[in-house]
Amino acid sequence: MLNAIKNTFGGGPARPGADSVIDSIPDPIIVVDEHNDVVFLNAAGQNFLQGSETMLVGVNLQDLIPHDSPILAVVDRARRVGSSMTVHGVRLSTPRLGAHTVTVDAAPLADRRDCIVITVKEHSIAGKIDHAMTQRGAARSVTALAAMLAHEVKNPLSGIRGAAQLLESMVPAEDRQLTILITEETDRIVKLLDRMEIFSDRPHLIREPVNIHQVLDRVLEIARNGFGKGMRLISNYDPSLPPILGDRDQLVQIFLNLVKNAAEAAAEGSPGDPEITVSTAYRHGVRLAVPGLDAPMHLPLVVSVRDNGNGITDDLRPHLFDPFITTKSGGSGLGLALVAKLVSEHGGVIDFESRPRRTVFSVMLPVLRAEKKLPKTGRKE
Repeated sequence: MLNAIKNTFGGGPARPGADSVIDSIPDPIIVVDEHNDVVFLNAAGQNFLQGSETMLVGVNLQDLIPHDSPILAVVDRARRVGSSMTVHGVRLSTPRLGAHTVTVDAAPLADRRDCIVITVKEHSIAGKIDHAMTQRGAARSVTALAAMLAHEVKNPLSGIRGAAQLLESMVPAEDRQLTILITEETDRIVKLLDRMEIFSDRPHLIREPVNIHQVLDRVLEIARNGFGKGMRLISNYDPSLPPILGDRDQLVQIFLNLVKNAAEAAAEGSPGDPEITVSTAYRHGVRLAVPGLDAPMHLPLVVSVRDNGNGITDDLRPHLFDPFITTKSGGSGLGLALVAKLVSEHGGVIDFESRPRRTVFSVMLPVLRAEKKLPKTGRKE
């Protein structure tokens, strides 16, 4: 089996050895045969499964992970359909391995289709999904508290603003600048509170079939006539995509925020050649394991927003979707937090990868299934 992998690299003297290349990959790689017996694993795989190659080769996968693990299901499905499959948010917990939340890729080996290559990633988005689900109760309490505080703070602010306007007509002209300052700062606080109220748990979505390309065209039109004027705005769509079940206005908000952030990053990192590319694609094997559901959610529709800015700094990455985290002067830090919330409400996930001159935010969404009804949810007007 290892020879089959090695042959991919060829035999030129200038090429690195296959062993060193595969063992240098930080993600666990495990290859199983048609019976799901382990036939190969790299150094990271040995570390992940807590055993040496000698100990683990020949052991059945079911003896290493829980029998009901989605990993076994995705391996069997990849073998059955003959193509790569991905499942996000897999919870893996055993006394031997400890507790992990991972993303799993499974793909048939090129020259032996009954053998499956499994790649395990303790990925940032998997951690965020796990955190979001385990802390959902606490988050609801926090959002309820934030909504209550926003409402209660607005009442005294209204009185302060009224008093400042009254004083403006009573004080000498040279002192009126102070009352104007009070009024303007009060208005600024109210606007911030209005934005915080978006994070409440009130149902906002009015679901209906939505053509995602119409949403993206609208976003790019706004960009071309506003914050993205003079930039290269490229669209690269898969025209065969089916509609999704969602709220059109909220979807516009999601991608408008992402494109606006991309425009600001590109303008700063590539002032002479700022470029933003918005792409869509259909990925058959992308799934999300959700606690409480028997089958993983299928998230095949992927929208990517790419810019050629400086990239995201290492210290910012773990907190990128947290509220009030920003590097912008005067920014509130609520934009990406709002994006993450709205994507989650649509049943999707958001992820990113970043390096200098290439930052990509990817939103994975479920598509509208023809056999399902089209319910509308939301507040009744």
